[in-house]
Formats: sequence, C-alpha cells, structure tokens
Amino acid sequence: MTRVDYYDDPNAPKANSIAVAVSVFIQDDEGRILMIRRTDNDLYSIPGGQLELGETLAEAAVREVREETGIECEVTDVIGLYSDPKHVIAYTDGEVRQEFSICFRGIYAGGTLRTSTESKEVTWITQIDLEHLNIHQSIMLRVNHALSRTDSVYFS
Repeated sequence: MTRVDYYDDPNAPKANSIAVAVSVFIQDDEGRILMIRRTDNDLYSIPGGQLELGETLAEAAVREVREETGIECEVTDVIGLYSDPKHVIAYTDGEVRQEFSICFRGIYAGGTLRTSTESKEVTWITQIDLEHLNIHQSIMLRVNHALSRTDSVYFS
C-alpha cells in the first residue's frame, strides 16, 4: 500500500481516521542519524510506525526500529508530540489519517543495518547530508527538534 503525505494543502483529502504512531531519532557515536527510505512513498524518514494492541509506546518504538532497520535501540527521552491536523496521510485503501505521532530519542544498542518490506534503504546520515535527501517536512521538523536538544518537549 502506498501513501501520500499532505501538509497545509487545500487540495488534501479530509482525514477519516487517527492512529497512534511512534518514531525514533537515533544517532551513532559519530553523530550520524539513522534513516530509512520508505517503500510506501520513497521518502527518507526516521524509523517508526503504528502502536499495536498490547504494547507500550516505548515497546512500539523499539519494535519499529528493529523491524525497519535491524537495529536494536533503547528509548531514552521524548522529543515531541505531533498532532497537526494540517498534516494528513492518504493511503491507497481510502484511509486518510490525521497525524498523531510521538517522537522519541533513542540510543543504539546493537544490531546490523538491513532493509525490510517497509524500508528500501537503511543508512546512517550526517547532518550535512540531510540537505540532499527527499524528506517530508513533518519528519524534518522532528529531526530539527531532536538536533536542537532543548529541555522541553515539543507539542502541537
């Protein structure tokens, strides 16, 4: 199933659902950022996905990183809570989801990079290389908040 992200677009379809999602910002010892290139929209992103029944937010974050990248991580902090109704995600099955995502900071705890059905590329990216990647503005917002390292949690 493919998806299209819309932000502040008057031509975007109206949301008809909302789901809890998580994402994780992880840097290695060299300061590089763990990124995937998604299979559903071909955009670069930090790893993440939907909360499943029976798991905590932190468990979902760790699971999504493992599933999409092969990397094990430990969740250490909350970067932000993102619920901007101007950001909707349209799926080919007709679902149009309003954004609702919790972005965590995580630390690398092992594993080896590998792709999955959700990631066609998994890589460590330098901050300079971010400028050259096709990244949706909602993900860049999370990355910028993570890199700013403020003491407060962002929320919308």
